[in-house]
Parts: sequence; C-alpha cells; structure tokens
Amino acid sequence: MKYDLIIRNGSIVDGSGGEPFTGDVAVTDGVIVVVGVVDGHATREIDASGLLVTPGFVDLHTHYDGQAIWSERMTPSSAHGVTTAVMGNCGVGFAPCRAEDHDTLVDVMAGVEDIPGVVMVEGLPWTWETFPEFLDTVAARPRDIDVAALLPHSPLRVYAMGQRGADREPATAEDLALMRKLAAEAIEAGALGFASSRTAIHKTESGRAIPSYDVGREEIEAIARGVKDAGGGLIQFVPDVTESGYEATLEAVFDIAADVELPVTFTLGIGNEGPAHFRDAMALVERANSTGGTVTAQVFPRPIGLMLGLELSGNPFVLYPSYRQLADLPLDERVTEMRKPEVRERILNDAPNTEGHPLMSAAQNWDWIFPLGDPPNYEPDASQSIAARARTRNVSPLEEAYDRLLDDNGHAMLLVALGNFRNSSLDTVAELIPRDDVVLGLGDGGAHYGMICDASFPTYMLTHWVRDRVPGTLPLPQAVRELTSVPARVAGLHDRGRIAVGYKADLNIIDAQALHLHKPVVTYDLPGGRRRLDQKADGYVATIVTGQLIAHNGRPTTARPGVLIRGGRTAPAT
Repeated sequence: MKYDLIIRNGSIVDGSGGEPFTGDVAVTDGVIVVVGVVDGHATREIDASGLLVTPGFVDLHTHYDGQAIWSERMTPSSAHGVTTAVMGNCGVGFAPCRAEDHDTLVDVMAGVEDIPGVVMVEGLPWTWETFPEFLDTVAARPRDIDVAALLPHSPLRVYAMGQRGADREPATAEDLALMRKLAAEAIEAGALGFASSRTAIHKTESGRAIPSYDVGREEIEAIARGVKDAGGGLIQFVPDVTESGYEATLEAVFDIAADVELPVTFTLGIGNEGPAHFRDAMALVERANSTGGTVTAQVFPRPIGLMLGLELSGNPFVLYPSYRQLADLPLDERVTEMRKPEVRERILNDAPNTEGHPLMSAAQNWDWIFPLGDPPNYEPDASQSIAARARTRNVSPLEEAYDRLLDDNGHAMLLVALGNFRNSSLDTVAELIPRDDVVLGLGDGGAHYGMICDASFPTYMLTHWVRDRVPGTLPLPQAVRELTSVPARVAGLHDRGRIAVGYKADLNIIDAQALHLHKPVVTYDLPGGRRRLDQKADGYVATIVTGQLIAHNGRPTTARPGVLIRGGRTAPAT
C-alpha cells in the first residue's frame, strides 16, 4: 500500500482519554486510514520515535473574524498546535453589516476586543452585507488552519434594527421576526450557531454598552428559534456577574436553550476573592443537564487577565495626565524621559483620571499584578506580586510598578490576574478542568492585540499542567482529550479531535520534554503596520492539517490546507 503520509513509531495519545500507545498513523486524502502497525510506504514519512502524536487542537473561543480575511496564518493559535478555531464569539463581529453601520461595528470590536479601528478599516474589504456573503469572503482566503464561525448577536441586532439596535431599544415583533429569519439564513450558510454577550464589562470604544448587553429574553429566544429552524447549532454567550452572582443571566439562557433544544456554552470566570459565584454557576449547569440540557462552562486554564507594558495598550500610568504627555513618544525616548528623577517624581505624585480607562481602573490591585519574566510564569507565588515586592523594597506599589515597567529598556510586561487566581493559585481551575460539564475556552486569538496573548494556552496545558506543576496534576491523556475531542464535541465538529480511522488528519507531533513557552513579544505585522502581541513555543516537531504539514520544527511551511467549516460534522463510521 502507498499512502500520502505515514507517522511511524510515535507515542499516540488519541484524544479519547485512553493511555498512550506506540504505533503508526497513515493518512490518505486528508483522512486517517490506518492506526497501529502500517505496512507499505508513503509519499512522506516521519519518524516520531520518542515523540507524542496527538490530534490537532480545537480552540472554541477565538476572534479571528478579521485576521482570517487579512492573513493566511492564524497565529498565535497555529503555532501552538491548534488546527481548528471557532470565531464570532462574544456576539461581536463584522456581519451582517450595511455600509452605513461599519463605524458602529468597528467601535464595538475596538472596545470589546482591543482591535485598533484603523486595522479593521485598512485590513477588511467590507465587500459583504449579509452573513452568508461574509462567510463566502472567509472561504475564499487560503489559510493554515480550519476556521468556523458563530453568528454574532450585536451585528445581527444592528442590521435588523439600525440605530435603534445600537441604542439598545427594545426589539419589536417585526424586529424579532427578521432576526429569526436572518439567524436561520446564517445557519443554512454554515454558521455553527450564534454568540451573544450579556456582560457589563463589554463596552464599545466610545464607552457605550454593546448592542446585545441587556436585550430581553424574547430576543434571545427568537434568534435561538431561527437557529433551530435551520437545523440547530450552538449557543455561546458571556454572562454578566452581579453581586448576587450568575443566576440572573444564566437561568434565562439555559431555559431558552431547553425550550428550543439547543446546546449552550458560556464563559465562567472564578473570582479571586469574595463569594464563590462560580460554584453556584456550576450548580445551575448540573441542574440544567440533569433535566436533559447540554450545557458546558468554558474555563480558562490560567489566570483571566491582562498584560501591561509601555509598548502595550495599557499600563498603570495611562490614567495619569503627566504620563499622557509622554505616551506618544517612541519607546526609547519615553524610557529615557521616565528615568529622569524629576519626571518619575511628577508622574508618581500625579492624580489619576479614573474616568479614562475602565480596565486600567480595575487593574489596581497590586496583590494580583506580577512581573512577567521569560519564561513566563502564569501561576506566580504571592511573594512576587508588585505589592509584596514593594514591601520588600519599602516603596509604594506604584513605585515598584513604575520601576519594573522600565526593565528590559521598557519592553517589560506585567501580568494582571483579574480572575481564576483564587487564593493566589490555580487550584480551583485544577478542580474544574476534568469535569465533563467543563470545556477549555477563552484563548481569544485574533483579539486583544495589545493587552492579551492567551491563544498559547494549549502549550501551557502540556507544560504547566501536565509536566511542570505538581507531577500528575493533570494526566497527559486527559489534557490531550480536553484540547481535542471535548471542544470538538461541544462545537459539533465530530469528524476531528481523535486519532482513529476515518477522522480528519489534523495532527501534532510533539517533543514533550522540549516543549517551552516563550514570553510574549510585540510585533508589527497587522494591517497598516500596527502592533500586536505574539507568542511562540519550542517542541512542536510538526503540525498537520488535512494531512499537510503547516509547520515543521517550529517553522511554518507554505501549505495552506485550512478551510472554512460550514456547519457541524458527524463522526465517521469506523
């Protein structure tokens, strides 16, 4: 027999959660055709002796809606073994959209996802109006990995209602009927479902609540019924967390999903302190699933937070007028000025403008802010916080933050652990990850270009959780399952996430001991030469999409086998 590709003698971790076994994998026409002992030869053979062979990773929560159009590579995700990315999350995106609403959607994406407006204006052709036309535009672009899309709620609402939708006026019966029709149209064109956001922290760049923020139950239900009309799909949403917890926003969506018989996945954050609202949320998930629902909580495997720096979108001093006077200087000139004693004293003694940057106002708890070194430590000891370091030096936390930002000639970064860092550790995350009603999510690839670089979480799973934390914190087979077959199942993409005969040949070959996550770096490769954070890793010997190598020994190839996935996929008959 001759095959297109044979991977020989690898330690196969097949995505099922079963123990690794040594064997071969043969691929023909982009599909796995033999697993075990492969006789014959292939056009290309790879010796994986001593290496892991895993399914390609599936990332449920990305925002590559723009990058999938202006770029052929979905980095950082594809540099960390991701072979399928789902975009359109949080209910924000670029379609459907009339020409007169471009500015509104740019305002939403710039505010919620930290994508510079000029990048969207220069990088997107805006040749579509309807969601099916947007999907056609995505499908026409060659890329390294597969992408799939959710229909975003905010653009849908603005398209159906115009300025009334942007102003968050209640939808009329006619508006609801149109949204239901448009949702069905999107599913028929290939959307995996629809996404919404109900959280108050999602603001437009101009400071307004996003269009979907506080819509009535009847609007969510109308859209969900449109999804069901066209055959069904996933509901993804970001709930609001009030002083009383998640209940108000979770129960309504869970009830709608039960009525319409659709699966639901939502972002679950763990508060660093205070009431354990996440436990109440999981109790609601258990109750919904016990009565026939299909609900999963998306949990991120490291702190939910931000990175601050002098060359990033935010730092503690963007609120200070005296710093703002220097903010537009080139980095080297700004660092030179900030090192002058008189400038340092003036900034540190200034009064912040708390109205100017809500996230920066929130990122002032110095016990949860840490210098991010190389390699980056995403579960740092409390003794390394800015507050603790300031006490050791007998200075104020603001002084310590100021000095640390000047490290590495101003290229230093601070990690702000806004969530998931309860009791200054990730122990609660470790408790949640193995649950069957939990799925990994919130990598946010393609967004937050100047403040977050979390699309590297698959590598973090395999290094920190499997290898480097307390040994055995998360067994390798389970970690691979959480990165592959579990998110594939939640997305309704049952043709991937496993190494078995008949499954899509999306694969990783990994040197587990050589895996190393590098510190994020700033690069200027967005449209218009704009800035973004990128993060690389060592240890990925090969990443394969539909049987083709898209990266070999950490270097991308010219292969572009990635496609737009239209609709869910059934499991192969094996």
